[in-house]
This record gives sequence, structure tokens and C-alpha cells, in this order.
Amino acid sequence: MPNRLAQETSPYLQQHANNPVDWFPWGEEALRCAREQDKPILLSIGYSACHWCHVMAHESFEDAWVAAVMNRLFINIKVDREERPDLDQIYQAAHAMLTQRSGGWPLTLFLTPDQTPFFGGTYFPKKARYNLPGFVQLLEQVAGIYRSRREDIARQNASLLHAFDSMLPSVEDQVSFSDAPLDAVCGASRQAFDAVHGGFGGAPKFPQPAGLEFLLRRAARGGDPDARNMALHTLRKMADGGIHDQLGGGFCRYSVDERWAIPHFEKMLYDNGPLLALYADAHVLTGEAVFRRVAQGIAGWAMREMQSPQGGFYSSLDADSEHEEGKYYVWTPEQVKSLLSAEEYDIAAVYYGLDQYPNFENRHWNLLVAQPLDAIAQARHLPLEQVEQLLASAQQKLFAARANRVHPGRDEKILVSWNALMIKGMAHAGRTLEEPAWLVSAQRAADFIRTTMWQNGRLLATCKDGKAHLNAYLDDYAFLLDALLELLQAEFRPADLEFARALADVLLEQFEDTQEGGFFFTSHDHEKLIHRPKPGHDNATPSGNGIAAFALQRLGHLLGEARYLEAAERTLKLYYPDLAQQPAGFMSLLMALQEYLAPPQIVILRSAPGASAAWRRQLLQHYWPGTLILALEGEFTGLPETLAKPLSQGVSAWVCQGATCLPAIEDCDELIAVCQSGWRNN
Repeated sequence: MPNRLAQETSPYLQQHANNPVDWFPWGEEALRCAREQDKPILLSIGYSACHWCHVMAHESFEDAWVAAVMNRLFINIKVDREERPDLDQIYQAAHAMLTQRSGGWPLTLFLTPDQTPFFGGTYFPKKARYNLPGFVQLLEQVAGIYRSRREDIARQNASLLHAFDSMLPSVEDQVSFSDAPLDAVCGASRQAFDAVHGGFGGAPKFPQPAGLEFLLRRAARGGDPDARNMALHTLRKMADGGIHDQLGGGFCRYSVDERWAIPHFEKMLYDNGPLLALYADAHVLTGEAVFRRVAQGIAGWAMREMQSPQGGFYSSLDADSEHEEGKYYVWTPEQVKSLLSAEEYDIAAVYYGLDQYPNFENRHWNLLVAQPLDAIAQARHLPLEQVEQLLASAQQKLFAARANRVHPGRDEKILVSWNALMIKGMAHAGRTLEEPAWLVSAQRAADFIRTTMWQNGRLLATCKDGKAHLNAYLDDYAFLLDALLELLQAEFRPADLEFARALADVLLEQFEDTQEGGFFFTSHDHEKLIHRPKPGHDNATPSGNGIAAFALQRLGHLLGEARYLEAAERTLKLYYPDLAQQPAGFMSLLMALQEYLAPPQIVILRSAPGASAAWRRQLLQHYWPGTLILALEGEFTGLPETLAKPLSQGVSAWVCQGATCLPAIEDCDELIAVCQSGWRNN
């Protein structure tokens, strides 16, 4: 019989609905049972695209003998870390404190009935190996410790809760902002930069889009050639690597090696949205065709495989298919040769490295760019155009053949925060690369969130099969606010502006710490947990506090609303000591600091419908990350005073910074010159 997880919306929880384990979802029923039965809680946190989560499930949770031990000794709770990032943050931090090791998934923790963890780890094998105890042996030992060492556990729990309290940042009396952290992080990036393969540090290697965006913005603001080169070199190397799906577009979560060659094959929505915007910006900066092609691949993948019929984007694709990691993506030379002509194979084999040793598990080839096309063309004395056509034909055939394989599982829940990252990427890339279908895709997702997941003036965090639920988190509000500001630049829709204002108001009312500054991860009326995080550090996704400060500043300047600007300033004051001491971990907050020190230019175009298109096209040929461009075409009512510029016969532009606007500009070349100079040495 299915257990309680069968009624949940999370595909990850539903994957465990037929386990013999008596699983509970997180909630009062499970916590009450633990208290009433005086049993410890076995908390297992994972997500549907997680390879080792599947391994532990197959080994232990599907085994009746293991399940019987779990059911006898524990109250067992299964959590989807993507639906409940609040719980994941708390218990990953607890794991780090208890074990002095980094965490991950699956996360396996043992809690007292008051939710406080006293022992834990990540993956445990069914039988002892990898220097890890067997899971059943561990279960018996932990249950014995819980029964026999209550006082020791109580002392440890008190110490852990005290440590949680000390994790919260506190504001200093005197904070004087400067650009010193911006300079420092560029120096730290140079030291960590891999000049050969791109990226920072060694294996495993993650894309780190927030850091790359900061470097591009820093180069544009300060003319730092090293920052520009580090970012562009990394983007080129990632594009050539196996972390990039060379046939279907999009990027996997990380590379297990320093060369970007072999990924952990899961594909996450949250990586690809920011990377889409970055590759679009890289094309604007350089004009290099490879950056546009990569952006087209990401956008095509997102619309083809990840966007629901209703408009929202799904969460992720699994690393596994047919119980094998990467099986959907990898090839043998014989498979490829059987699908291509001799001429196509001659090019594709050298381009993708099929003429070299297998690079995946000593028997398969994960496709990557092993040799550039111009070198292949030169070696064969062929025109480059002919070689490009042969490769394109080969790619089409391989992609069509791959589509007939068993696809990786897709997690079809729709998360506001991850959707917001893709909405921003789609809107930004669609605007800068003049791809209207991408903008439509972004608007469809935003409209889905507004109509389905915005209820009674509050966001709900997740939606599956039309059922939206769970209180939304800081990231949901902050990321969506940031995305709406990008949508407004792509096409000005008054409803998007009103939605942005409503989100900002909830951020201040429900999440801000008005005493110390900054924003809690959970709302003031959220379920009470053992800790209430206030995260400033970037992780796999940007910091909610960083994006909140960045977006509130922009909205505050756009509307002339002091409340938003002051909340952003309080956030920067709270985290400024961290920025000064460890800037590399706070790229999102650094971008907010950058725009605090040099407020963004706001360019307002007023014209009849369609009349400003030529001006916008010329403006978008420039990379100005500190400039917001809004085209208000036609008549509008109810605009805030800052945007209510008069409508003229042709096109008029106003350039504003802070509370000051220049006189109307009637010539596009003059406008470009003003923006280029920053008109205040910005």
C-alpha cells in the first residue's frame, strides 16, 4: 500500500510513496507522533534529480528488512529540499556543525522530538563500505544512544542551538561603504582563476554565474581587463565542455573534473536561467557567434523540455535514465557512425573527440569540443562553411536519434524562485539578442505565477498539477522582483510594475528585520522552526539578501520610493563586514553594493507604439549593466511621477540618476553618448 507521501505534490516524495518505510512528510502529525511515542526522528532530505538519493533509496528504503528497522525505531520524515529550502538550510548547517564536514544530498539526520539534530551524515550504504557503517547497524546504534544518553544529547542540543543563534549577523555601529570589497574580490578571483580551463579552483567545478556576472559588470564599470578576460574565458571553456549539452542545449549542474569534460548529468533550471543572460551579454560584448549559439541552445532547451503548457517552468531533469547516470547523453563511436554519412562522421568524430580514448567510465564518450572547426577545416583543406554544414547535419541526426532513447526523469513541480531566475534570463536574452519568442516565454511564466501562485496578496512557493501550496520564501519574492524589473525593460506592462511593487511591499512587511537590517529566509508568520536563517552567502543560487537589496534599490530609484532604498541600505550595512572580510562568497551583495556606490542610470523612452524600436536596437548593441532602459510606447494612466514623461510626436528620452533627470534628448546618437559616458562619471 502507498504510504503518506502518495498525497504530496513533490515528485521526489512521490518516488518514495511505495517504499515499505512508514514515511511522513514534514508536518505536525509526524512531530506529534515523535513526541507521543518518544521516538527519535530519522530525517531524510533529497531531491528528484539526485543520483545518490536514488542509490540510497534503491539500497535501503525499498528493502523491507531495512524499512522494518526504520519503522520500529524511528519516526521517518522525507523532505524535498527544493520545496522546503528552509529545512534544508537549517539541517545542512546543523550537519556541518555536528560532523565538521560539508553536507550534500541525501542528507540523513537523526533528531530529538523537538526537531534538534544529534547525529547525522549524508549517504549511508546498506552494507558497510566507503569507510561508512552499514545503514541498519547505524540505525541500531543511534537508537541505542537516544535511549541511553539523554543528558549528553540534551547538552549537545543546547550547544547546537546556541551556535545557531551566533550564526546570525549583527549590525555594527559605524559602517562606511567603499569600493574596497569590489577591488578585493577581483584580486581573490585572479588568485583562484584557472587560466587554462577557465573557472575558479579545481574539481569539482561549478559554473558560478553570480561571480561571472560580477566580473563582467566590474569590467564594464571600472575597465578591468582581467575581470573581463576571466569571465569570457570561462564562458568559452564551459561552452566547449561536456558540462554543456552539445546536442540539446543547456548546462548540467557541475563538472566532476577541472576541464568541464564530465558533468554530474542532472540539469537544473536555476543554473540555466542566469547562464542564459550571461551568454547573451557575452555576445553583446564580443560579437562572437559561439555565445549566441549557446544562448539559443539554453533557451531552446528551456522552452522545448522545461516549460509547461500553462507557462511555468519545471524544475529539473534527472541525472539517471534506466538506472544509469548519463546514459541518455553518452555515445560510442559505432553508434554515431551508424547514424551519419562518412563525410559527417569524419568531421563529428574529430570535433567531439570520438577518435580519442573514451572519457566516461572507460567505455563511453560524453560529447565535448575536442578540436575547433576552423582547425578541422584547415587540416582537411575544406571551406569552413562546408565543415559547419556537415557538423550541423550530424548534430541534427544525433539529436533526433537521442530523442528516441529513454529520457531522464523530469521533476515537474514549478518553483517560484527557480522560475524567476529563468524568467529573468529569458527576458534579458530575448531583449538583448532580439528574440521575441524568448520574451513571450518569460511573460507566460510570469503570468502563470501571478494567476496561480499569487493568492490573497502572498506568494505560494511551489505548484504541481495545478495545486499551489507552502509559504513562499525570501528567494521567491526577491528573485521574482528582480525578474519583473527585467521584464519591464523588455516590454513595459503596467501589471508587471504593480506586481513588482506588491512583492516589494511583502518583502518589507513579512521578511525584513527592522532592528538589525536584512531579510530572514522565512516570513514572520512562517512555521516556527529551531532556527530562522538570514542568509547572505551565495550558494548554488544567489543570495536572497543580495538580490533583495539589488532589486529594491533598482525599484526604489525607478519609483522614487525611499522605503525600498532604505531597506536595501540597511541590508548592505548588516553584511558589509562580511563583504570586507570574505567578499568572494557574497557576489550578489557586491553587485548591490556596486549600485549603491554608483546608482544605476534610468533611461525612459517615450513614443508612439512601435516608434522606439530603432532607438532600442541601437541602445542594445552596448553592454551597460548599470543602466535600465524602459520604453513606454503610447498612452498610460496611473504612472508614478518618475515615469510620467510627456508623449511627443517622435521619440524622446530622459536619462535619470537618483532624483535628477537630464533634459529630454531627441537624438539617438546623443543619447548613446550620454549613456556611454555615464553623464556623472558613473
